Amino acid sequence: MTDVINRERAAQRADGRSTAELVKLASEQISHLVRDELRLAQAELTAKGKQAGIGAGMLGAAGVVALYGGAALLTTVVLLLALVMPAWLATLIVGVVLLFIAGGMALVGRARIRKATPPVPKRTVHSLREDIDTVTEAVKERGHR
Repeated sequence: MTDVINRERAAQRADGRSTAELVKLASEQISHLVRDELRLAQAELTAKGKQAGIGAGMLGAAGVVALYGGAALLTTVVLLLALVMPAWLATLIVGVVLLFIAGGMALVGRARIRKATPPVPKRTVHSLREDIDTVTEAVKERGHR
């Protein structure tokens, strides 16, 4: 019993704070740290969600442009069969250009979606790992004193 009391007094003298004060301080710091990490995760996931939304919009727009390209190609076939005149060539060129535009938009949209997925907050996970390592090291150092 005397040994426990002596250790408690030594701990108080070393830091100037009681164990209860240190536990309270640690609890407050951990609570603050967790709240900050949650805010960081929320901000990161919001940014990734925005990227995914933009990518999905680009893919949707690519679908619309591809639809117009298909309509232009169908018009080309109709004009070719109806008149056998140079007008079909102009329509064919427009259709091919529209399809190239749709392909480019689809590639950009896919790249944006890939950049946003998987929706894991990488910076937050990295920060949490650093925090855990710091706390672990502090506990190890405190235990060896």
